[in-house]
Amino acid sequence: MNAMKNKNIVVMGGGTGTYTVLSGLKTYPITIGAIITMMDSGGSSGKLRDQYGVLPGGDVRQALVALSESDLLWRKLFLYRFSNGDFQGHNFGNLFLAVTETIGGNFQKALDMAQQLLHTKGKVIPVTFDKTNIQATLEDGIVLTGESIIDERVPHRSPIHTLSLESPARVNPHAIEAIKNADCIVIGPGDIYTSLLPNFMFKELVQEYQKSTAKKILIANLMNKAGQTDQFGLSEYIRIFSIYIGVAPFTHIIINTGKISEEARNYYKEYGENEVADDLNVHDKSMQKVKADLLSDSVFTQVEGDKLERSIVRHDPEKLAKILLELLYGN
Repeated sequence: MNAMKNKNIVVMGGGTGTYTVLSGLKTYPITIGAIITMMDSGGSSGKLRDQYGVLPGGDVRQALVALSESDLLWRKLFLYRFSNGDFQGHNFGNLFLAVTETIGGNFQKALDMAQQLLHTKGKVIPVTFDKTNIQATLEDGIVLTGESIIDERVPHRSPIHTLSLESPARVNPHAIEAIKNADCIVIGPGDIYTSLLPNFMFKELVQEYQKSTAKKILIANLMNKAGQTDQFGLSEYIRIFSIYIGVAPFTHIIINTGKISEEARNYYKEYGENEVADDLNVHDKSMQKVKADLLSDSVFTQVEGDKLERSIVRHDPEKLAKILLELLYGN
């Protein structure tokens, strides 16, 4: 098993998709780096960002908890959300990061403290420490500023034409270093415009990604998102990624074959959302398809006080981790 310790896997994203991937990987003897988006502007993170000028900690907090090997109490604390009173809707982990950043003077110190307390397996790496927002220009010319606005489920909204940063930001050098040392880079699952592409808004990071000889794996989303990826098939996801990160952006794509329940389909239908169809050209040799039943048996239920809309159909962490490990050590 010692040889396994030399393998580096880098997961890029933010939100619940990245949480799922990291949760499954942490039980294996590999080196894990998680490059996390820092443009969150909604919920508890958004409020703290607006009121105290701190960096948004929500996506980082989820990655920390996913990689935590500490007592269950610490993990529960960092996930705890207040359901009433002055702190209603706020998350304890977000408050901890905000206060520690304020006292320590920077977000890296807050992150180091949290990683110590949570005994994280691997490193959580914010993609930037600069305060900025993502900005989506729609095909009808309207500009949406801020992750929470772009993320709203708006059926039949004009499609997103381009994604950019509202103000210039510098990439975290540790993110560049992580990609340089990666044997395998995993992207997704997650909302393409609000969780995945924000990490590729940095020229140096894109250049390093393009140069990398690591296996580059996309975990395909289970469902489309109204207002972002209406009626997308997998080929459209690949087309959009290639605009931002170059031609042939992935060496592998992991696709779920498990059957989504009628009940879950009906839930998504209310939002005008559908399953992501596999319409990829079977003759495309630049990217290997890996198909398996990856569905989680449990249906996600929202905690009290959480006002954000969440996905109810999710990947299973263990099933994903097994496939990723096979790819990491395969030819």
